[in-house]
Amino acid sequence: MTATNPLLQAFDLPPYSKIRPEHVEPAVDQILADNRAAVAAILESQGQNPDWNGLVLALDELNARLGRAWSPVSHLNAVCNSAELRAAYEACLPKLSAYYTDLGQNRALYQAWHALADSPAAAGFDAAQQTIVKHTLRDFHLSGIDLPEAEQQRYGAIQMKLSELCSTFSNQVLDATQAWTKQIADEAALAGLPDSAKAQMQQAAQAKGLDGWLVTLEFPSYYAVMTYADDRALREELYTAYATRASDQGPNAGQHDNGPLMAEILDLRQELAKLLGFAHYAELSLATKMAESTEQVLGFLRDLAVRGKPFAEQDLAELRAFAAERGVNDLSSWDVGYFSEKLRHQRYEISQEQVRAWFPIDKVLSGLFAIVERLYGIQIEELSGFDSWHPDVRLFEITENGAHVGRFFFDLYARANKRGGAWMDGARDHWRNSAGERISPVANLVCNFTPAVGGKPALLTHDEVTTLFHEFGHGLHHLLTRVDYAGVSGINGVAWDAVELPSQFMENWCWESEGLALISGHFESGEPLPQALLDKMLAAKNFQSGLMLLRQLEFSLFDFELHASHGDGRSVLEVLQAIRDEVSVMQPPAWNRFANSFSHIFAGGYAAGYYSYKWAEVLSADAFSKFEEEGVLNPATGRAFREAILARGGSLEPMQLFVDFRGREPSIDALLRHSGLTEEVAA
Repeated sequence: MTATNPLLQAFDLPPYSKIRPEHVEPAVDQILADNRAAVAAILESQGQNPDWNGLVLALDELNARLGRAWSPVSHLNAVCNSAELRAAYEACLPKLSAYYTDLGQNRALYQAWHALADSPAAAGFDAAQQTIVKHTLRDFHLSGIDLPEAEQQRYGAIQMKLSELCSTFSNQVLDATQAWTKQIADEAALAGLPDSAKAQMQQAAQAKGLDGWLVTLEFPSYYAVMTYADDRALREELYTAYATRASDQGPNAGQHDNGPLMAEILDLRQELAKLLGFAHYAELSLATKMAESTEQVLGFLRDLAVRGKPFAEQDLAELRAFAAERGVNDLSSWDVGYFSEKLRHQRYEISQEQVRAWFPIDKVLSGLFAIVERLYGIQIEELSGFDSWHPDVRLFEITENGAHVGRFFFDLYARANKRGGAWMDGARDHWRNSAGERISPVANLVCNFTPAVGGKPALLTHDEVTTLFHEFGHGLHHLLTRVDYAGVSGINGVAWDAVELPSQFMENWCWESEGLALISGHFESGEPLPQALLDKMLAAKNFQSGLMLLRQLEFSLFDFELHASHGDGRSVLEVLQAIRDEVSVMQPPAWNRFANSFSHIFAGGYAAGYYSYKWAEVLSADAFSKFEEEGVLNPATGRAFREAILARGGSLEPMQLFVDFRGREPSIDALLRHSGLTEEVAA
């Protein structure tokens, strides 16, 4: 099996098309067994006097081998999900969890790291090495190294169960999303929808051998109906199906229900936190973040809510009045997107659909690359002839002055058996191995845009352009690192509430005329975005920003409060309702089950950390204000940001990196100004 298993072979880029479900478990079993033996050998050879190469680099080699096999499997499970692959993936989760728990509770390994920290050589370590040692010793404590053996075993059992439950949660969201469709025979039922959306729905129907149009819960289809469908009953039907996915409510009530999973996940997280001596899981989550206390996080979020609520109330009052003028006096959740788009169009004579023609995918990509090439002094070229998991996937290489820097895959379009949302994951880290060779980074960048239909190229809404820039910011953080140690290169070791800084930072160029000139051009004529249209876009930038802010704060406060107050007798729904009563200006229906598909906190890395988006937005807005002062395409400012933030990964505390770039600690003023939440802007 070893000779024929692609996951056990040496490769540059993963051989995606050759990886089969039956390869997964044998490869993971083999590597885990090899790694356990290697760890024992490392400890035996290093004795009481470990050195950097013998301990840290040797462990990095083991991590790299495991990552090389597991990363493509985890990625394929997200973008090409199948029953067989899912089963193979899930069979490995408890094994991987047990392996990492064993490492974190290996007393001899802990003592070796301690000895390294106390060694004379440690005084000569550079900042990145010192950070790795400090983080590793901290992580031993967070892995239960100090616990009695019975509690260590309980810790391991909890971690194993959590990895299984979180994966099941994600699967059930995907299954619930795919379990509902609506075939439409009469095109009149889709009145109001743009031709591009109808063409995509027709294509979806044809793919299943159906006549007419197929409406699904995949985001491009859902968004099109909620934003443009004149048929209010259709909007209500789709909203009901979407807002009750994976729950006890709605058209598929009880199918793939994540309710019991959420309760169990929260119980286990709370138990884990208590085991480690924390009051609750929110406190445990902050042990590795920038924010210093639960009080600081809650104070930050509630301060923003107080500032934003008057703007949101004004936004909603305008929307209600607008809908009432059009005969809808009971504005409901399924009306908000529709009437918002109509009001935006009336007020600014602009719509997301209208600007789509100016954002064909290749023009957006070439403009995005031109911006980062100018700012960071790099070059980006598309590659061909590579192994892939889908025909739509593209591969690009970054070089600098002719030297290879890294590569990234783009998987941009929504399709069946692909997880929703957008994300970046590292396919390979940048580091220097024990032979002194530089291992270059590889990133996967994944979105769920509307694919090309009807002979036209894929045309993006401006929101989708912003999403693309956001994920590319994460990619640059991973790819442009100059840190040679795996533990803190790229996004590794970066505090979670600072990891969104480079991504949210990149979004700013989607709103600057100099950036827009590069990323826009009509898909037929190539003509640039007309100044009149640009002016309307900029005028509409902060349209309903008060409502948008409160929506994000609702998610952030719900997540944090859920993990900080678990055990007080309230259900998930009761916590959510209490937060809505506090900050929301419009209540969704009682049967809404948003939490049941909130994968960020129940299946991703954002548990008690969703606030990171707003926290990092303060950093990103303030960082960008330096470009506003010095020129948004100023190469000197771009190089300064690259060297201070992107190049240094997790090698230093994020606040220190920010101060190195900005010359001071961050201020919230730029965020409020960019969001139109200051009196001067509102006036």
